[in-house]
Amino acid sequence: MDSIQKNLLAEIADIHDVPEGAYNIRSNGSLAGRNTTANIDIVTKTDKPGIDIIIKPHTVHESVHIPVILSESGLKDMVYNDFYIGEGADVTIVAGCGIHNCGDQSSEHDGIHTFYIEKNAKVRYIEKHYGEGDGKGERILNPTTVVHIAEGGYMEMETVQIKGVDSTVRNTEADLKDGASLVIHEKIMTHGNQTAETNFTVDLDGVDSSANVISRSVAKESSRQIFNSHINGNNKCYGHTECDAIIMDSGKVQAVPSLSANNIDASLIHEAAIGKIAGEQLIKLMTLGLTEAEAEEQIVNGFLK
Repeated sequence: MDSIQKNLLAEIADIHDVPEGAYNIRSNGSLAGRNTTANIDIVTKTDKPGIDIIIKPHTVHESVHIPVILSESGLKDMVYNDFYIGEGADVTIVAGCGIHNCGDQSSEHDGIHTFYIEKNAKVRYIEKHYGEGDGKGERILNPTTVVHIAEGGYMEMETVQIKGVDSTVRNTEADLKDGASLVIHEKIMTHGNQTAETNFTVDLDGVDSSANVISRSVAKESSRQIFNSHINGNNKCYGHTECDAIIMDSGKVQAVPSLSANNIDASLIHEAAIGKIAGEQLIKLMTLGLTEAEAEEQIVNGFLK
């Protein structure tokens, strides 16, 4: 790989060398490297682009890295990745996509990830999106995540997009069985004329299932963001959705959290807060010697931490 591709891997997956454990690296639409372990197999699909990641039951303390990088202008890449997490497994999966575009044509990656999390399995899923390059071509990322969690299963998702993506539509759908839990932490920052749309739909079908969906975002300059979150409480369950956003310059944010209680024992909560940086916060930091721009940067970094 060249220096550009290596930098993309470092940004989206913290990969500076050959990663430990199982991995599948996709570069400009082709396989660039793969490793499997005794407990984790990665198989190329035969009917469409993408891979199957198969994790054996009771696999613990192992990880899977599946980053995608694009460094060719005008390339449109699409993959279908399916994850089969065996009963009682406890693993970390690191995904994400980085685009370097120095040309005049748009570069785009659309990834459709489907998770089948079996009984009492636990998954930590980290997905980072990043764009760079001084070309006029757009950097477009449209991730779709579909999650099926069986009895007692748990998934924690951390999705991050804080630089360089011109346009994104992020769709996440999940359904949970008895005692299953889903925790989502989303962080987004946009600037310039960038747009970002996030759509969450969670079905709490099982007894004592739970979901906690939290989004934090910053919209700078003339960028625009839309946050849609819908939780369906279809049984005795607990659901919480929260959107906190900072707007700066001429940025715009629309937050639409919604709940549907379809069972008398469903307990659902939503929260949304949008506003500019408080003046007293800026003043306090500026009295410590920071410029206004430096103070704003400190506040934003702390907000998205």
